[in-house]
Amino acid sequence: MSEQSAKPYLVRAICEWCADNGFTPYLAVKVSPQTRVPPSFVKNGEIVLNISPSATRKLTIDNEWIQFSARFNGVSQEVSVPMNAVSGIFAKETGYGFAFTIATDPVASLAAATVPKQLQPNDTETKDQDTVKSRRPSHLQIIK
Repeated sequence: MSEQSAKPYLVRAICEWCADNGFTPYLAVKVSPQTRVPPSFVKNGEIVLNISPSATRKLTIDNEWIQFSARFNGVSQEVSVPMNAVSGIFAKETGYGFAFTIATDPVASLAAATVPKQLQPNDTETKDQDTVKSRRPSHLQIIK
């Protein structure tokens, strides 16, 4: 039997703690293709969501997904966030909470690590070659 992640339990615990203390729980999310959030609010592939009871409707936090309805610029939208895309949960007022590591796609990571870098004309390797050339005296002679 595989061990279950503690992340959903910690997210629910911080949400409950925020509600008990009158704080606003903010959810930090790394947006992925499975994440359903308003794209206009995504910055640098991330979004921070207010998941307080006053900001959401029908909030459910299970072991795999966080789902709710919320208003963005006055328009109600459905939000679905897979638990593996959650990068943190914290109280807006105090900053107290948890940060989580986001597992990257192993196939994409391997491909990025093994694909040779394409050289541009002004790339560092070209600059290194120019530096090496300037260090050695030329063996060519100018003949007129």
